[in-house]
Amino acid sequence: MKKNSTNLRVQLPSLVFALEVLIVVLYALFVTYDDHTNALLQNNMTDHTENAVYQDYTFFADIQVMIFIGFGCLLAFFRRYGFGGMVFNFLTATFSIQWAILVQGFFSFNYDGKIHLGVINLINAEFACAVVLISFGAVLGKTSPVQLLIMALLEVPIFGVAEWIVVTYLKINDAGGSILIHLFACYFGLAVTFILYRPNLNDCHPNEVTSYHSDLLSVLGTLFLWVFWPSFNCALTLRGDDQHRAILHTFIGLSASTLTAFALSAMLNKNGKFSMADVQNVTLAGGVTVGASVDMMISPVAAYVLGMLGGMACILGYKYLSPFLAKRLHVQDQCGIHNLHGLTGLISSLASICAILLASEETYGPSLYQTFSYRAPKVGDPRLEELQKLIPGLEGGLGRTAQEQALYQVAALGSTIAIAIVGGVLTGLVLRLPYLASPTDVSCFDDEPFFNIPPDQAFITETEKDISLEPLDIPNIP
Repeated sequence: MKKNSTNLRVQLPSLVFALEVLIVVLYALFVTYDDHTNALLQNNMTDHTENAVYQDYTFFADIQVMIFIGFGCLLAFFRRYGFGGMVFNFLTATFSIQWAILVQGFFSFNYDGKIHLGVINLINAEFACAVVLISFGAVLGKTSPVQLLIMALLEVPIFGVAEWIVVTYLKINDAGGSILIHLFACYFGLAVTFILYRPNLNDCHPNEVTSYHSDLLSVLGTLFLWVFWPSFNCALTLRGDDQHRAILHTFIGLSASTLTAFALSAMLNKNGKFSMADVQNVTLAGGVTVGASVDMMISPVAAYVLGMLGGMACILGYKYLSPFLAKRLHVQDQCGIHNLHGLTGLISSLASICAILLASEETYGPSLYQTFSYRAPKVGDPRLEELQKLIPGLEGGLGRTAQEQALYQVAALGSTIAIAIVGGVLTGLVLRLPYLASPTDVSCFDDEPFFNIPPDQAFITETEKDISLEPLDIPNIP
């Protein structure tokens, strides 16, 4: 590892300073304030309660907790890789958000030649950051911080392209991001780890174990994610009843997947005891399975069933599918992201298609054309004028039928996965370049090559020595 340590000492500062210079230059050229943060457009006569910060900041703060504390703690489940899980998450997330502000700004917020920055930009950037952190889970412990920063540098623009295509041209319903965020991140991460395949890691690595304390810290991350997930799912929904439903459905789905996780964990383990891996990841499955239809009138019981289905798919995938992917397809899914984000994302996509096909004015009333804005009549259609009398301010749509909207949902599903896989393969090839700092097979899942750890803290404590360590139950990350 000595050579790679030397490479890291040179490459990481060089890369970070280069990225900082790039960000400074792009901020200077293209970033300015939006109307709600520009003092020239605000004065003592302005109603400050209408400022976007009062509508969006609470969601931003909640998602911040999920990104930096939830993900960070959850990734600290390896016995000797707690620093790596939390600190590399911190490093990667901080850069990803800054980079996403710029990339998404060029695609979505750019007018008058400038990116007009407000809290809503930060929320969208944090969604892009979540994509990177989910993909990070597939290569956890097997990559250096240099590789992680390069992965974020490439993944954010690729995600920006997918987001631009889906939002601008396909125009689908995916309020909770089950398609665009979870499925994209999952298959991008799987493609990267497929290219970075390490045959020597197929058998259990000596460091690929957990301890009592590392599992406890990881569960703390799960709890943060569980509590704040409703904010993640409803942050970009329409204010009012749509957002209200999103909060209810997310909580119900999470509750259902949690109960299912404990029941199946005890049933599928021979000794009838709970698996910490199940507690850490299957409990979160309901937040993904309700995501694509979270703001629709699917009914509370459907949200509960989706949570149960997500929990079942996640735990069965973790038990049976992950070993198959590793041994047969050379996909070493380190945190089992395919179970929590891939399988559940597919269930969520199918549920949204069904919900779109069943949506009618009998269930939604005129607000059908707000929740499904692309089904609203086109400008000039007499029907639109009638609806605008009932809902002042309703904008014209594309006049799509329920069947047409469902087909666009399918098209978004296929295109998102395809872009993710191609982008992941290309990114993996870049990360395989021989001169990049990368941990050796022996030093994987170990903090010591990256951190100055005092000698008395370099190994497990006497208490941990008394705990029998079993082969790792690979947890998933959201």
